[in-house]
Amino acid sequence: MVRGLSQERIVLTIAVVLFVLFSVLLPGFLSAGNLLSLIQNVSILGILGVAMAIAIIGRGIDLSILSTMPVSAAWLLTLVNGGMPIGLAFACALGFVIAVGIINGTLIAYVEIPAIFATLAMGIVVYGFGKAFMTPIDAVYTGRGESWFYAIGSGRVLGIPAPVIVFALVAAAAFLFLRTLKPGRFIYGMGDNPLAARVTGIPVRPMILLQYVIISIIALIAGIVMATALAGINTRLALSTMVYDVILVVVLGGIGLAGGKGGIRNVVVGTLLIGILLNGMTIMNLTYTVQSILKSVILLLAIVADTLLNPRDEQTAQHGDI
Repeated sequence: MVRGLSQERIVLTIAVVLFVLFSVLLPGFLSAGNLLSLIQNVSILGILGVAMAIAIIGRGIDLSILSTMPVSAAWLLTLVNGGMPIGLAFACALGFVIAVGIINGTLIAYVEIPAIFATLAMGIVVYGFGKAFMTPIDAVYTGRGESWFYAIGSGRVLGIPAPVIVFALVAAAAFLFLRTLKPGRFIYGMGDNPLAARVTGIPVRPMILLQYVIISIIALIAGIVMATALAGINTRLALSTMVYDVILVVVLGGIGLAGGKGGIRNVVVGTLLIGILLNGMTIMNLTYTVQSILKSVILLLAIVADTLLNPRDEQTAQHGDI
């Protein structure tokens, strides 16, 4: 790649160019309502992107977050609507997502099931369990409760939409965790070379448990933001293709699928590009099928580019496909 021209800068430049083009060519793109919708969608996508980045940097992947997010948030709303105090309802939802993260981590670290299969199966289990025992109806709407809670997704602080602030806080916390704390550095070490990480004394298996617990907690945060922004949440979101948007954000932003590379800044620029692109395609009234084809092609190209820029080494091959 040309000196000084990183994938991150290329993606950021494309995002800016797209924003300018859509502003000029698409009627309504710069309207207050559309920009608010864009900001909300980008924030939720970005929060999930941070979670996925933590997984991929550690040479893993989590396909269950698109089940964990709506099911946990829907259960929280169900409990609150039933009269439970918000604090206790949040504690229940938090306990649920921590359990999901522990199960994911155990399957991957101790049973040694490849992350892609373990989390795919766990996503199905979470959705089915949620439908059977937690939220039997698809859509759960906000009802009674404290106004501050619902302001998480729909309020403003100094004129800045609350979802943007939550995204910024999650991104900042993840950045500090990965760059300044030992567990974060361990995740980079595991992603770069898992065998060397074990030899040097990194507790790889407990770290994988921690990794997936953190991911599940971030998924709950994204669910709360979505539910309070839209005045409800639909558990059928677990059956959508949004997880591919999340992966696209991470890979397109410049985080290598081989693990051990990239950071939260890559997630931010990838989120901006995909958020603007999805918003533009919606305004152009492209059908869901056409949008899916375009996103699939972009994801495929991003994976090919990642393979060329970050070739998989022997250690990656031994670890198995993520």
